[in-house]
Amino acid sequence: MTVRSDQLGEESDLTLSSIAMVASTYRNQGRWTEAEQLFVKVMETSKAVLGEEHPDTLTSMANLALTYLNQGRWTEAEQLEVKVMETRKAVLGEEHPDTLTSMANLASTYWNQGRWTEAEQLFVKVIETSKAVLGGEHPDTLTSVANLASTYRNQGRWTEGEQLEVKVMETSKAVLGEEHPLTLTSMNNLALTYPD
Repeated sequence: MTVRSDQLGEESDLTLSSIAMVASTYRNQGRWTEAEQLFVKVMETSKAVLGEEHPDTLTSMANLALTYLNQGRWTEAEQLEVKVMETRKAVLGEEHPDTLTSMANLASTYWNQGRWTEAEQLFVKVIETSKAVLGGEHPDTLTSVANLASTYRNQGRWTEGEQLEVKVMETSKAVLGEEHPLTLTSMNNLALTYPD
């Protein structure tokens, strides 16, 4: 049996998911206005139907924030990311992977603005929690360590950045293998740590 979209309605999970996928495609193509319009539609519908604390609503808010981030619309991105992070902390707890992702996204927004202290504080918190929950060798933890190293590197804190990049590279090689994308990225990041 084939289900037509007019049978599902604009508020169904399947319809909202489909709209979000189209919006993501637009975002990946740099079609910001179209992506934003669709993400706003998904977010507003999710809020009305599911509530502001529902995981799908929070994901739609995070998607819209990422669209703003990609355009350099820092204030709008930050406002949504803070809301998503605070809600996820309250609903899911500080150790939930979705909460950690929200914290890392907000830290990235700070990083993109050169707000190094705020970025560093959040990245450190994400690393500490990821290590406790996922372990020091988990790819998410390693990515967070690499993000902190990048924060140090962009401040000219070469030694601290290098130490973290070496750790990420060695752990990635041991756990994921030499040809894994995270390992290769960590090797490139280490090379960037060395001044010309």
